Amino acid sequence: MSYLIDRRLQGKNKSAINRERFLQRHKGQIKEAVTRAIKGRSITDIDSGEKVSIPVKDTNEPSFGHTQGGVWEKVLPGNSEYLKGDRVARPKGGAGGGRGKAGNSEQGGEDDFAFELTREEFMNYFFEDLELPNMVKTQLASTTEHKNQRAGYNMSGTNSNIHVLRSLRGALGRRIAVGGGSRRRLTEAETELAGLLLVTDEGDPRVVKLKAEIHLLRTRLLAIPFIDPFDLRYSNRIKVPKPSSQAVMFCILDVSGSMDESKKETAMRFFILLYLFLTRAYDKIEVVFIRHHTSASEVDEHEFFHSRESGGTVVSSALHLLMKIMHERYPSSEWNSYVAQASDGDNWDNDSVLCRQLMINSVMHAVQYYAYVEITDGEPQNLWQEYTQVLDEHPNFAMQKIESPADIYPVFRELFKKQPK
Repeated sequence: MSYLIDRRLQGKNKSAINRERFLQRHKGQIKEAVTRAIKGRSITDIDSGEKVSIPVKDTNEPSFGHTQGGVWEKVLPGNSEYLKGDRVARPKGGAGGGRGKAGNSEQGGEDDFAFELTREEFMNYFFEDLELPNMVKTQLASTTEHKNQRAGYNMSGTNSNIHVLRSLRGALGRRIAVGGGSRRRLTEAETELAGLLLVTDEGDPRVVKLKAEIHLLRTRLLAIPFIDPFDLRYSNRIKVPKPSSQAVMFCILDVSGSMDESKKETAMRFFILLYLFLTRAYDKIEVVFIRHHTSASEVDEHEFFHSRESGGTVVSSALHLLMKIMHERYPSSEWNSYVAQASDGDNWDNDSVLCRQLMINSVMHAVQYYAYVEITDGEPQNLWQEYTQVLDEHPNFAMQKIESPADIYPVFRELFKKQPK
């Protein structure tokens, strides 16, 4: 048998294509490994890599060889136990993922194939089948808006668009290139003239000739224009379509007294996962954080997850603030608005009815998608009952229940799974 050994030096990223083919070939096993991995780690650590093991039998490649063919009967020496026609019991297999014999023999076994998934590869598999629903929005205007954008330089244009620095840079380069030969000869002639004047007088024909040449060279250099119309460069601007599918995500968190620490921790984990997904899946998206108890306030990311403020429960205050922010900063004609709300559902009865009215009459007409998550291990609360009526009237509204931290990931995937085309 012949063996080929590649002794060429490994260049940077030389095996990247082979690794991509391997990941594509064993995509099913890797996705199963990623699913198992996320169950054993916290969501705050979800964006790190993972060690994946694949059974050796799945990595084997077919091989071709010669065989004897036909039916053969062999007599093996040293056999004193079996006769022709005897049935031999199948050996009992041992536990474990490897192959090979167990015992004190020197023959080794074969373990499963293990390798490391990078952070980027792990996140690709993790978010592969997720997206924001209804991302493409129908525009109200029939004409496409455009904006001016810089696109290099032109050799013609109006005087107001002259780029002075680029024009002077081109003029300097032209003067150096055109007068380079004359300037070198002028330096040589002046050096030669100075040497002749040390040994002869002004009337020497060689001195007269050099002075005439020097005068001609200086005149030629002075004739080179400081700037020429050929040097002028004009700023070029083109019109490009203005992006219209920009999105904003509103995260609403209930921090009232009925939300104990475990519920708040579950809600925070859900929003951490959502925020990680949004910042990875979409480049042009803004996130607004709203906390509420008896009153609502817009906060930054750190205060949203770590503030200890608490109080009663008035969910409608968050909805009023939501509509106020959308009206002032994110008009529906320019932005796709998405809302994710997490609460235990415990709210004042009269306020829950007001929330339903606000949702049906105002909020749901201004957003692309609204996801409500109720964190409770008991019966649905009054807010859930009122939101059920919103679900019946608006298909872009979704609601799910989280009873334990183990439900966070399944609920998240259910809320943000890819929609059928």
